[in-house]
Amino acid sequence: MSLMSVENVSFAYGAGRPVLEDITFDVPRGSNVGLVGESGSGKSTLLRLLLGLDTPRGGRILFDGQPLDARSGRYMRSYRRRVQAVFQDPYSSLNPAHRILRIVTEPLRSLKVPGDHRAMAEEAMAAVGLPVDSLGRFPEQFSGGQRQRIAIARAIVARPELVLADEAVSALDLSTRVRVVDLFRDISERMTMVFVSHDMGVVAALCDRIVVLDRGRIVEAGDTARILADPQHAYTRSLLSSIPRMPESA
Repeated sequence: MSLMSVENVSFAYGAGRPVLEDITFDVPRGSNVGLVGESGSGKSTLLRLLLGLDTPRGGRILFDGQPLDARSGRYMRSYRRRVQAVFQDPYSSLNPAHRILRIVTEPLRSLKVPGDHRAMAEEAMAAVGLPVDSLGRFPEQFSGGQRQRIAIARAIVARPELVLADEAVSALDLSTRVRVVDLFRDISERMTMVFVSHDMGVVAALCDRIVVLDRGRIVEAGDTARILADPQHAYTRSLLSSIPRMPESA
């Protein structure tokens, strides 16, 4: 059964040209799905719809079989507990005035999750490979890769069912990117993930399924292995041709 389904979704800002047209795909429970495309393909707009920050003009989004109702505060409070996001820039996504404990436990407070929040934060930090004493420090005391690990810890601390990652490694240097992709792979063994990126290499390394977006439409979708072996669309082939060589993990 699909954890999330996107059915014939269209979206436009104001009365302008549609940004997304007739978008349909499924996110199977326990799977990683990559949304890939260059700037202007519509993937960031689609992510906003999946987060409930915007509402489709046409079609619908289902989560666990129920329509995503972004207009309902009660529904969205439950949805935020089950769906969390990791964003692109680890430098701007963490409040520099707050210690890491406060940053990581923020979802627990805002979602009113019961339990020992410090213990949950310690568990999340261990899951991303950072020591517990990091919780007493400030973001400026960490490298870019470590900050992204902290952002991931914040996303998983409430134990969501689905993580939406938006260009979550593109701001990192190549060697750090490899390590963070490995971390995402480990985390995806415990939860479902949608990974949004312009980098076909990263998506291919992480995702079981790929959805290729070009100018607001899906031009190709399917199992990663099939698309890598036999891409059907010229746009997909151009994305594959630009994959950089990534070093092996240490």
